[in-house]
This record gives sequence, C-alpha cells and structure tokens, in this order.
Amino acid sequence: MNLKICNVKKVINTPDAPAPIGPYNQAILAGNTLYISGQIAINPASGELVTDDLEKETEQVMSNLQAILQAADMDFTNVVKCSIFISDMNNFGEINGIYQRYFQGDAAPARETVEVANLPKFVNVEISAIAVL
Repeated sequence: MNLKICNVKKVINTPDAPAPIGPYNQAILAGNTLYISGQIAINPASGELVTDDLEKETEQVMSNLQAILQAADMDFTNVVKCSIFISDMNNFGEINGIYQRYFQGDAAPARETVEVANLPKFVNVEISAIAVL
C-alpha cells in the first residue's frame, strides 16, 4: 500500500485569545473543520483569570472562543458542536443563560455539558468547540 501524507492542518493562533497553557494550539483547521481547544476565562490582554463572578467568567470564555473563530474567518453560526465542562452542576443555569446569548434556535450547535472534579487553574467553566465553513 502506498500512503501519501499531506499537510492538511493549519494552526490558528490569535493574540486576542489566551495563549495555550500547555502543549496544544488554540485551534486547528483541518480541511473545512475548525477544532477549538477548551477555553477558560483568561483575559488575553492581562493574562489574568476572570473568576470573581460566574457571569463575567462565562462571558470571557465566550469572548475567547469568538476571537479564535474570527481568526479563522468564522463566527458562532459556523459552530456545530460544543463541549461544556463545569465544576458544579448547580451553576448550569447561569452558564447556560450566558451561552444562549451566542446560540439561538437553528444556530444552536449540538453539545454536552459535563460536571468534572476540577478544571485547569481551578476555573468554573471550560468550553471547546468544533466549527465548519
């Protein structure tokens, strides 16, 4: 069998979203599909965590996702799947309330929300996404 290896992935990186805190990229564009790494509430301008208020924290996460989408010439209407990880399921309603401002009706992607024991830097919420052109 003769395999041909092609470079089909492109790293997406923007200073408008937090730099990775480990060995990964903000996002990878493979063909017409964008895989966005889990975003937490790090303010990219200051490098500081936004965790003093759950609404502000969730807004920062969504802002970080938006910056990465824009760096790939996409927006929230391109998102087809989200994974939401939260540290306390009792926060689901408040997080969902912020999240739904970005996704409504037929524009809402598939998703799951999972409570986990801990998240990076002990934040309350982390969201990853998959988008397509």
